[in-house]
Amino acid sequence: MKILGIVTETHDAGIALLEDGIPVLIIEEERLNREKHTREFPTLALKETFDATGHNFADVDVITTPWDMSRLRRTVLKAVFGRLPASLSLVLPSAQTTQDRGIVLLNFWLRYNLKRQFRGLRLPEIVNVGHHESHAAIFFASPFEEASILVIDGYGDDAATSTFTGAGNVIERKWHGRFFDSIGMIYTLITQYLGFQAFEEGTVMALAACGDTTFVEGMRDIVRLEPAGRFSINMDYFSHDKYGMLRPFKPKFIKAFGPVRAPGQMLTDRHRDVARALQIVTEDVVLHVARHLAANHPSRNLVLTGGVALNCVANARILRDTEFHRVWVPPCASDTGAPLGSALWHHHQVLGKPRGFEMTHAFYGSAYSPDQMRSALVRAGLEFKELNEAELLRRVARDLAENRIVGWFQGRFELGPRALGNRSILASPLRREIRDLINSRIKHREPFRPFAPAVLAEYAADYFEISQPDPFMTLAPRVRPDKVDVIPAAVHVDGTGRIQTVDRRSNPRYYGVIEEFMKLTGVPVVLNTSFNKQEPIVAGPDEAVSCFLRTEMDTLVLGSFYTRDRPTAAVARARDAFTVLKANLHGGE
Repeated sequence: MKILGIVTETHDAGIALLEDGIPVLIIEEERLNREKHTREFPTLALKETFDATGHNFADVDVITTPWDMSRLRRTVLKAVFGRLPASLSLVLPSAQTTQDRGIVLLNFWLRYNLKRQFRGLRLPEIVNVGHHESHAAIFFASPFEEASILVIDGYGDDAATSTFTGAGNVIERKWHGRFFDSIGMIYTLITQYLGFQAFEEGTVMALAACGDTTFVEGMRDIVRLEPAGRFSINMDYFSHDKYGMLRPFKPKFIKAFGPVRAPGQMLTDRHRDVARALQIVTEDVVLHVARHLAANHPSRNLVLTGGVALNCVANARILRDTEFHRVWVPPCASDTGAPLGSALWHHHQVLGKPRGFEMTHAFYGSAYSPDQMRSALVRAGLEFKELNEAELLRRVARDLAENRIVGWFQGRFELGPRALGNRSILASPLRREIRDLINSRIKHREPFRPFAPAVLAEYAADYFEISQPDPFMTLAPRVRPDKVDVIPAAVHVDGTGRIQTVDRRSNPRYYGVIEEFMKLTGVPVVLNTSFNKQEPIVAGPDEAVSCFLRTEMDTLVLGSFYTRDRPTAAVARARDAFTVLKANLHGGE
C-alpha cells in the first residue's frame, strides 16, 4: 500500500510518500525551489520522489491532502457571512491576491497539476483528511501506545484548537474551539505588529525573554480563559475577522499597546514588553487547555502538534507544570508535517492498518552521494581532503574546541523547520561571545536570537532541568544553575535552552562529534543552528558550499570531505550567484 500525502495551494507545500505505513521520503518543496514557506505546487519534490529514487507514481494507491473540503466550505460560509470578502485572506491563506487560487478549489487544481506532471498516467483516488485530524495523526508515529493529543495552530478547516485521544490505531476527536478563537493567529498578528514577517514567531518568542510584564494584564484582556479548557479572543481589539490581514487591528489595540513597529525600526522596551506579554498569555492558554485535557482523560502521555507546538518555551512548561509525565512533539509539528499526517490518518484510521513505525529521527529527505559532494567542491574550486571516520570526528571536534564555526552536512536532510544534525552549523558553547559571532558573521540576524544546545542524551539531565529525551528540539527547559557558566553560549536570557538530545543509534556520526568534543573539553554539549543564511535550510551539497562561501564559517564538512579553503574568486562567485537566485525568486526573502 503506497499513500502519497500532498500539501499544495497553501504555505509549506510538500509531499510524503508512505509505503505500508513507513515513510519512504518526506520533502518540503522549499528545500528544492529555495523559496521559504513556498506555496508553489511541489513539482520538484514529486520529481525527486518518483524520478531520482526509482519509485513509480503509477504504483501510488491513494493521494491524501490535509484539508476536509466539505468542512472547509461550511466554515468559509460561516466565517464570511455578513462580513467583507477580505476576510477570505485570513480564512484561506492562499487567497490573499486575485492571482491565488485558494484551497476551496484544491482538488481541481491538484488533479490539474498532477496530470501535467505525470502525463498519460491514471490519477489515484484523492482523499481529503481534516486539517486537525492530519496533525493529530502524527500520534501514530509517536512512542506512545496511548496518549492525549492537543492540536493548536492558526486555523484548521473548522477550528484553531482541537483535542483528541489516541489508542493503538484509533484516534477520537473530543472537542474543538471556535474558529476565530485562535491563539496561533493572535501570535502571528502581533508578530507582524512588532515589525517581523510572517513565520517569524520564533523571533518574537526569543524577544519575549528580554521584556518585562508591563502589558501582561492588557494582553489578558485580549485572550480570556474560560471554563472547560476553553478560551476566547476579545474582538474589541481586532478586525481580522472582517478585513483579514489588510487591516487586522482596531483602534483599541493601538491605544493599549502603541503604534505598529515598521520593519527595521529600532526595537524599544515597549516592543520587548509586548512580546513578553504575548508569550505569557500564550503559555497561559497552552497550560489551561493541557490541564483540562489531563483532568478529563487518564493518559499521562501528551502528543502536542500544530504550529503553536513550535513554541518550545510553552511546551517545556507543560512538562513542568501539568500532570503529563511525557510530552512528545514531532519535528514537523507545523504544516510541514501535514502531508505525512494525512497519509498516516488514512493508513491507520481509515484502512485500520496496525502500527509498526515510530519516528525516532527526522531524516526523511534526500541523500547525496560522495561523488555529488566531491563534484560540488570541485565546481566551486575548493581544495579538500577525504578523511576516515575517526580522523574526521577528531578534526571537527578540535575545530569546535578551538572556537571554529563548522558547516556540517551529512546523510538525508531533516523534515520540519529545525536543523537536527544533518544540515547544521556547529560551534562550541563554552564562550558567550560565540553566539554573537554566529549571529553577526554567519546568520546576520538579531543579536537576541539563541542557539540550540545539542547534548548527548545520557548527560541531558546533568545540564538541563528535564527528565525525558527531546531529539527534535521542541522543549526549552531551564539550564541547571551549576552549568550556566559552563555553557554560557547555550543559555538564553531567561535561563533556558532549546535542547536537542542526541543518541548514538539515531545519528552515530553526529553523536561521535559531540563525544569527541567532550573528550577534549569535558563538556558533552555543542551549539547547533540551521545550515542557512536568509534562505531555507540547505538541501544539496551545492547549496552547502554556497552558504559556506557566502558566510564566515571556518570549516565545511560534506560527508567525509573536509575543507577550510575559501578562495576569493569562489567567494565572489557564490555571492553573485545567490544574488541572482534571490532576485529570481518570487517572494524570496
